[in-house]
Amino acid sequence: MEGGGGGLAMLRQLIGQLQDLLDLYASPLPPSYFLRFPPPPHHHRHQHSWCLFNLDDNSIKDNCYNLIMTAGKSENLKMLEPGKPPPVKKARKERNRGKLTETTRSTEIMEQTIWKDFPEDLFEAVIARLPIATFFRFRSVCQKWNSLLTSQSFSQQCAEVPPSQPWFYTITHENVNTGAMYDPTSKKWHHPTVPALPTKLIVLPVASAGGLVCFLDIAHRSFYVCNPLTRSFRELPARSVKVWSRVAVGMTLNGKSTSGGYKILWVGSDGEYEVYDSTQNSWTRPGSIPPNIKLPLALNFRSQAVSIDSMLYFMRSDPDGIVSYDTISGSWKQFIIPAPLHLSDHTLAESEGRIMLVGLLTKNAATCVCIWELQKMTLLWKEVDRMPNIWCLDFYGKHVRMTCLGNKGLLMLSLRSRQMNRLVTYDLSSREWLKVPGCVLPRGRKKQWIACGTAFHPCLTALA
Repeated sequence: MEGGGGGLAMLRQLIGQLQDLLDLYASPLPPSYFLRFPPPPHHHRHQHSWCLFNLDDNSIKDNCYNLIMTAGKSENLKMLEPGKPPPVKKARKERNRGKLTETTRSTEIMEQTIWKDFPEDLFEAVIARLPIATFFRFRSVCQKWNSLLTSQSFSQQCAEVPPSQPWFYTITHENVNTGAMYDPTSKKWHHPTVPALPTKLIVLPVASAGGLVCFLDIAHRSFYVCNPLTRSFRELPARSVKVWSRVAVGMTLNGKSTSGGYKILWVGSDGEYEVYDSTQNSWTRPGSIPPNIKLPLALNFRSQAVSIDSMLYFMRSDPDGIVSYDTISGSWKQFIIPAPLHLSDHTLAESEGRIMLVGLLTKNAATCVCIWELQKMTLLWKEVDRMPNIWCLDFYGKHVRMTCLGNKGLLMLSLRSRQMNRLVTYDLSSREWLKVPGCVLPRGRKKQWIACGTAFHPCLTALA
């Protein structure tokens, strides 16, 4: 009896623990599953204790043990039946294997019913609208996707997509032999390599059109054209006029894309110039600068040419103004336009067919970046925007120099002094100022200073 009494006491203690667990993790169970026992003498918390088992079953201990071990999970209590052990939990690998099998089966069904007959033109239309950085990750999927770059139909699809924000191809002071590209959409720097460019010469990006960038070596002897995204490359033939002095360079398309060819114009201070036509792969001199244009041309070589349709615009000084060239008619014009007072490091820009001017306005110890628009009726510069004052405060009392990159509606401004190295973009249409993350070379730590560069609209199918 003592042994039986001890066993009963132990059983009552277990039942009391079960009651606590059932109160804590209550789950609806049929009343027939419960058997009432008188409470143990020392149990004062509840009036009754309950156990989920059948008295006539010989496996009372096993069932109570199973209940105790599984009572912490209500889903197990709901599924448990008298006399049956709790369900065995499947390993994660087995569950995942089952899911993968179902996924594989559904994928096979999709491949047979959908992807097999997916329209090719729709397929190319979707890919043509992917972000540029995403497309280059997709190229490694298969040979078919990689071959899209040379597909005529894919080129037509890309031509129908509105131009994205321009990228910037830049050269840094510390690494003049390789370029750095900035994608303003992802706000990331890329460091491309163009193996065909000469490594023993310093080549500078001087113009762009249709996704192509025009390079000129620092000795002003050879021109190169390249698509920095796909490495499509061409070295231009030697010029017929041997001019080794500084030249200003402009670039335009013959049509809406590079498939119709492009033209490159260089002009020197003495008025000599030549035009390269990619369809002929040769330089020509279509005429001479008219006598009403004052020579020598005091060109602002820090300012890149602005291209609007077939027109190229160059900034000149003494007298201040603009010189234009029509690549179709071959005609030159000159516009005398006084520059704003206290202006320095200024350059031309373009926004939606409008000619803009950006420069540093310095008075006393205060310096600010200002934007002007050329008024067609009066041929005067009208200020339309300036950098936020809180940013300009950082320039106070400092000798700041500025390099302006790009004229495709988005500008990159490299602002530097002995104490500062800052990069900023300015959207000429939305008038939005944004700070640019510093350009750091791979495995490098020091932020690079931007020496020069140009904006270009990234195009996957542009061929040099």
